[in-house]
Order: sequence, then C-alpha cells, then structure tokens
Amino acid sequence: MHTAEQFAKTNAMRPMRVAVVHDWLVVYGGAERVLEHILDIYPQADLFTLIDFVPAEQRHFLRGKIPKTSFLQRLPGAHRHYRKMLPLMPLAIEQLDLTDYDLIISSHYSVAKGVLSGPNQVHVCYCHSPMRYAWDHYQPYLREMNLQRGPASWFARWQLHWIRGWDQRSSVAVDQFVANSQFVARRIAKFYGRDSSVIAPPVDTQLFSLVSKKEDFYVCAGRFVPFKRIDLVAEAFAAMPGKKLVLIGDGPEMEKIKSKAGPDCVFTGFLPPDQVYGYLSRARAFIFPSEEDFGIVPVEAQACGTPVIAFGRGGALETVVGWSSSLGDNKVATGTFFEDQTVHSLIQAVKQFESIEADLSAATISRHAQSFSIDSFKRKFQCAVNEALARHAAWQAPSVKDPAQLDQSEARNFE
Repeated sequence: MHTAEQFAKTNAMRPMRVAVVHDWLVVYGGAERVLEHILDIYPQADLFTLIDFVPAEQRHFLRGKIPKTSFLQRLPGAHRHYRKMLPLMPLAIEQLDLTDYDLIISSHYSVAKGVLSGPNQVHVCYCHSPMRYAWDHYQPYLREMNLQRGPASWFARWQLHWIRGWDQRSSVAVDQFVANSQFVARRIAKFYGRDSSVIAPPVDTQLFSLVSKKEDFYVCAGRFVPFKRIDLVAEAFAAMPGKKLVLIGDGPEMEKIKSKAGPDCVFTGFLPPDQVYGYLSRARAFIFPSEEDFGIVPVEAQACGTPVIAFGRGGALETVVGWSSSLGDNKVATGTFFEDQTVHSLIQAVKQFESIEADLSAATISRHAQSFSIDSFKRKFQCAVNEALARHAAWQAPSVKDPAQLDQSEARNFE
C-alpha cells in the first residue's frame, strides 16, 4: 500500500504535503466533526476554506490551525450573508492556491471539491452531499425561499442552472470520491457519473453511556427549519393525548411548530451537548422525521441504548435496523420506520414501536452504534486515501519495455 512514508521514499525523501479544503467555517456542526477527525489523521495539513467566522469558544476542532480563506472573507456582510454569495463561490474556491501540495482532501457539501488541481496531485473528496439546492432539492429550495415566481425567481433559476453545470464539470478533477452513506453514493453516481466508496461519518460513541431504564417521554432534536419536519412530530403527538414529547432546538419555524404542538409537548430551546445527551439517553425513543444524507443524532441516541422511530428514507436506512417480520426474532432491531411524512404514518409507527418496545434490547442497540465510532472512521478513511495514492503512483510509474521485445530501431534508442 502506498503510504505517506512510501511517498517520501519515492519523492526524494520529501514529506507529503497535504491540503484540506472545507466549504466554510461558521459553526461546529456535523460536517465540521468530520473535518476535525480528518485533521487528526493528517496533523501536518494546511487548512483552506471560503470564509472563517467560527467563534473563539468553538475553535477546538480546528486543532490550532489558522485557515487560509478566500476573497469572500473580506467582502462586507460576509459573516451574516455568506449564503447569498453562492454565485461567487465557484470563482472563490478556484482562487485558492494549492499548487504546492501533493494530496488534497476536500470536505464537500457545496463547492469545496471545485478547487483546482494538477495531474501530479491526488484529490480525495469526502462528500457529505452533492449541492442539494442545485440538484434534487431544487424545487423545495425555491418554495422555501419564496422564489417560485417573478424576476427574482428567474434570476435564481438561471444561477442554479449555471452552478449545476459547474458542479458537474468540477467533479471530473476529483481522483476519488468517498460518500458518507450509500444514499449519497447514489446521488454522486446520478449527478456526477462517478463511483465512490462509502465511509460513515465519525460518531463519538464513547461520550454516551448505556441507559437501560427509560422514562416516559419521546424526544426529537434539530434545527427548526422546514426540511427537518419537526412540525410533523409536534402535530402527530398533539393527536395522541397523554404522550409526552420533548422538542430540543430552535430556528425560524419555532412559532409554526408551537402552534401545532399539544399540551404534552415541552420546548427546551437550544441546549448544550451534555443536556441533549441526557434527554437522548432517558427517552423511550428518538423521533427522526427528516430525509437526511446520514444523520448523526440517531446514532448518538442508539449509543445510549435508545430506539429510533425514523422516516424510512435516506441515511436512516443505513443507521437504524428496523423491526420487520423478515428478521425472525428481531433481536438485532434498533427501531422502526414510518413510510410517509404524514401525521397518520408517524402515529402508526409510534403505535408499532409501543407494541414491540419490550422486545428491543438497549444493549443490542448500543452495540450497533459502535460500528460508527471515530476509530472506525479514521481507519477506513486513511485506507481509502492510501489506495488513491497507490493508484496515482502506479499511474505515474514509467512503463519500460523489455529490450528483447523491441525491434532494432527501438533497441538502439533504448540503449
């Protein structure tokens, strides 16, 4: 296997130069957790990003690195309105100078994979998702932004049309795609026409303690934005009087969700991680109503031994083992699914969960979550990068013919 040490031997003993590229740095979220552990694997790497406005108290995940930013960092209003700068992002990411690096690792969900690289560089892209709003979430995005009609809508559609073309073209220069789930791998194949390996994001399962005795409430956590569908959970539990629901989070949908919630629903607002984990560990079940590319919180809930009731689409199908008659005695089940994002479908899933709740094992659920550990991610990701380096080295190696197989003129040239 072509490791970093082997690279140094074949390159005049020069250590491998590594660049890590992340879309933007604003908060410590799911993608930033992945970035954190990529930086642990490659502590010598330099970090690049479009903008860096991470608060001082959250910068631990950068491992002391000072990111190199694009010209967007210096534009007025970039801190608050960076998402509105989407039309400039392809240009900005291409201005990052990575010519001195041997290995480029992009942590991509928007434009990071679009950095320019040459034939002597290896580019591995860890893809959290192809750009959602430009592809399969295009129409929902226009609806959510109230851009369905009028001149602003025409301009937005033209912009996204252009960005789709750029996004597809820039995928060609990636040497190896790594998807965070089979769901994302299928989207990479459909939108970019590329194969990818699949490595689940790292979940710090060691932070969670198994709690076998659960309390009488359900919990749902996340940003209160439309695609998370927390409004669906509030409405469904309002139709089931007596069932206690705890909703953790905040966001622009707060008032809408409160208007749909029943008297047995508790809103906690934003909570620090330790308090979130407390609710996850004690709940009867965690409700996961959205279609996500992966979904880290359901894995965290399972690490506590808490079952999950999830919408049966996207990454949840890869992290939750649903109860099914095809599983025989169902001893490996970690939760159950609902098929449609409707109140009726969720209510039926809750009823099914309660009918099989006694047969679910908290210890089994917790063991299942361990397969998504940090150590597992680091081992698999470094292996994927090493394989990409090995393929590149084999491609670069000169192919010298055996002189005995050459004709006379070729042999004279060879000598």
